[in-house]
Amino acid sequence: MADPRGFLKYDRELPCHRPVPIRVHDWREVYEPFPADTARRQAARCMDCGIPFCHEGCPLGNLITEWNDLVYRDQWFEASERLHATNNFPDFTGRLCPAPCEASCVLGINAAPVTIKQIEYEIVERAWAEGWLGPIRPSQHSGRRVAVVGSGPVGLAAAQQLARAGHSVVVFERAPRPGGLLRYGIPEFKRVIDRRLGQLTAEGVELRCGITVGNSGADTPPSVPGGHETVDVATLRSSFDAVLLATGATVPRDVQVPGRALHGVHQAMEYLTGANQATEGSLGRPPIDAAGKVVVIIGGGDTGADCLGTAHRQGARSVHQLEILPEPPTSRSEEDPWPTWPRILRTYPAHEEGGERLFSVSTAELVGDAAGTSERYEPIRCAPGPRLPGAAHSSRLPGRPSSCAPIWCCWHSGSAAPNARASSPTSAWRLPTEVPSPWTLGGRRMSKGSSRPGTW
Repeated sequence: MADPRGFLKYDRELPCHRPVPIRVHDWREVYEPFPADTARRQAARCMDCGIPFCHEGCPLGNLITEWNDLVYRDQWFEASERLHATNNFPDFTGRLCPAPCEASCVLGINAAPVTIKQIEYEIVERAWAEGWLGPIRPSQHSGRRVAVVGSGPVGLAAAQQLARAGHSVVVFERAPRPGGLLRYGIPEFKRVIDRRLGQLTAEGVELRCGITVGNSGADTPPSVPGGHETVDVATLRSSFDAVLLATGATVPRDVQVPGRALHGVHQAMEYLTGANQATEGSLGRPPIDAAGKVVVIIGGGDTGADCLGTAHRQGARSVHQLEILPEPPTSRSEEDPWPTWPRILRTYPAHEEGGERLFSVSTAELVGDAAGTSERYEPIRCAPGPRLPGAAHSSRLPGRPSSCAPIWCCWHSGSAAPNARASSPTSAWRLPTEVPSPWTLGGRRMSKGSSRPGTW
């Protein structure tokens, strides 16, 4: 463990945010650098809790208490080894994960939890800076070929583990660049993705982009750049020993209200995809631009926050973000006890930059002008019912913004499913079972005490 009295001596600290007037004009990281000594003090707060519930809270089963202790002792290389033992891409999760580990931290019962997510981020960034994350190549090859369909985080992590196990791996991606939602859905994540892609290609993973697997791509959602080439299922089955389907849920969940088809009403992923392509330079300008517009974001989750930050940087005149659920409390309620994931108000950096959040609001209608362009929206104030928000009763609110201001509406109510015809049912595949577990790489179990995948 770290300092036995660290949680009594040190308060929880997080990195400062860059000033809003500066950061809204660029796409760089929001956070200021976090000194290594501060990270060590935060790691010292990891207490001798006996049963570390953070392990259970983490979907990956990260060895959190172990690498906290190593950071506290200034053993950053060893901390990186322990971190990568259960997580291929901690530089992704250290930025994007909502940190259920912190919600289940034992210290969080009566104090602020350990800053687990920030320590994870600091470990992996130190590892990149020190050059500790070079390619790991297998000592022998199996002679088997595996196709991975989809280059999101799941597909890339599986491809890396399979390549380190000695298999020949080809990743198929229908978009022009690999990364999936990480590249096309998250503002300016290009640098983080590309350095991991460099590691994967150095390890022998082949990335084939612009290829649609399984159909013509006719049902590809507008938010997904289509492939220029098609590979049918029969070709994959005959060319590879195994096929892993790692496609994402790219079909958006739509809500049909009057005025949904008006010009200026877009799905969130259509907007973010074009904006991110323009930011990384593959498009000259974003096809959907919020500059000078009154923007309404329907949906109060993470994707809505991404739309909010993007609209700020494009120069939107004003932004309203609607959430159908009531405004949650700022801390746990008695009905939401530790160590469960708490339903609390989460304020993202984009919310600090401006805009107005409206809770318990549902959209009843989008009203257009004579040219078919949306010019105002009609919200309904929802009162939460016993089962469904808004089920008890509702009352109509005056349209906001006013009818004299044309609006641009970004819609996100979640994702429904993969493409309807994106692939055959998994039962149609006859996958060989000899592909080894990631922890028996190359047919040899890792030696005791070795945490780095690919070593034995």
